[in-house]
Amino acid sequence: MKVLVTGAAGFIGAHCVLRLLRDGYQVLGLDNFNGYYDPTLKHQRVGWVRQQAGHFPLQRIELADASALDALFARERPDVVLHLAAQAGVRYSLENPRAYLDSNLSGFLNILESCRRHPVQHLLYASSSSVYGANQHTPYSVRDAVDHPLSLYAATKKANEAMAHCYSHLYGIPATGLRFFTVYGPWGRPDMSPVQFASAIVEGRPLRLFNHGQHQRDFTYIDDIVESLVRLIPLAPQANPGWDAMTPDPASSHAPWRLYNIGGQRPVALLDYVALLEKHLGRRAAIELLPLQPGDVLDTCADASDLAHATGFTPLISLDEGLGRFAAWFLDHHLPLHGTPAQIHRASPDEQRRSL
Repeated sequence: MKVLVTGAAGFIGAHCVLRLLRDGYQVLGLDNFNGYYDPTLKHQRVGWVRQQAGHFPLQRIELADASALDALFARERPDVVLHLAAQAGVRYSLENPRAYLDSNLSGFLNILESCRRHPVQHLLYASSSSVYGANQHTPYSVRDAVDHPLSLYAATKKANEAMAHCYSHLYGIPATGLRFFTVYGPWGRPDMSPVQFASAIVEGRPLRLFNHGQHQRDFTYIDDIVESLVRLIPLAPQANPGWDAMTPDPASSHAPWRLYNIGGQRPVALLDYVALLEKHLGRRAAIELLPLQPGDVLDTCADASDLAHATGFTPLISLDEGLGRFAAWFLDHHLPLHGTPAQIHRASPDEQRRSL
């Protein structure tokens, strides 16, 4: 079985490619190595995967280039598409909103169109816990309303779910949406809290905690994310025979379309999270408490019961164990890999509009 992984040089994508290669899948990667953060990290992830599991083909294509993407599908005929490429980041969507429209909407439309013209057995695509927005009823269920997003990033992810449903209904594309909850682990993005917090602690800079550190997050270790994805690949959704248009189930459909939460189901307060990170790094943090930031969700907690029912798996790795693994990697790689936050490259708005 051939799997096309978009965003293959990204954090989740690289870990997925490694696991799929080890499991014997034929993997084709796609990434554009855009400059949202230093592309050197992306190249190093690819090198790490190839060192661990051998060479795999990796195409450098922009999802915005519909003709190049369609030619790739026509030539390679993937059986499964694991679509992880996107413009990430909640706060950056306040600075450069058009990057999210071009990447997360136009790019995803091109993926759907390619899947329509060159049918695949299963399309799995990354959504986000951010879609729950202003909803404060936790744990978040895939049957909860997601009508009040708090950032454009979240709005584009909600739109992806609706777009996928439309193509499942019209063209029978089996599509599964994956709502990830605060993924962390080795090789994480430098704009995410584990790397940012660890960098501040190691370098003795103030650690900025918004909402005065009162947030809670459902942290999910990268290996648990990958295990969930691998188990879902052979489970292409089918029409729900019990779906009732008068009382519609938001997580399934009369079309071959499904949604799943992938989260640890164990929310942790940010101050407790920092304390664990301090323990594993062997250093104390200088904490600066700040007000709530625009676009931030207060608390997250996943109801992953549908995932457990479908796959027999729920995320297992505790935050203490996961942060221990992350800290060991970070202390080995921090200086050569990331430098200081001032050295993290951010692309210009024009570059961002050309991003995945």
